[in-house]
Amino acid sequence: MAEEKMILTQDGIDKLKAEYRHLIDIDRPDVIEALKAARAQGDLSENADYDAARDRQAKIESRITEIEHIMDIAVIVDESKVGKKIFLGNIVTYIDKTDNSTNVVKIVGTVEADPMAEPYPLVSNESALGKALMGNIPGKVVTVQSEEPYEIEIVKAELSK
Repeated sequence: MAEEKMILTQDGIDKLKAEYRHLIDIDRPDVIEALKAARAQGDLSENADYDAARDRQAKIESRITEIEHIMDIAVIVDESKVGKKIFLGNIVTYIDKTDNSTNVVKIVGTVEADPMAEPYPLVSNESALGKALMGNIPGKVVTVQSEEPYEIEIVKAELSK
């Protein structure tokens, strides 16, 4: 069975690689030292330090495995080849027609999505807003197919800086 590919921007891949290196080079050795120190305390059956270190080790190893899987199935979008249509990596300015507010978002893959990111939210291409923006052009009014659909007008789309 063919595995689905995960689309990421180069920035997203770079962040995952940095997190992976941090987990391998810093977090993993730290937890190994914590386990050694907890074992040195003696009886492990009632050793809270040992239990906490084991839990942390499990989380670190799980995240390492998850990042390795993402990297295996990742497809990096070449932002320099993006045309006039909105695609991953674009920073999009739009007007929400319900309240005439102007908003700016960056379209990214699902793994990179972060609605609280600064200076603008990172919106997944799989979200309702992302789907409404993808493939469209500035000047177009589109409907966001959310629980309560609403219209937006795409003002500007540019490559990320």
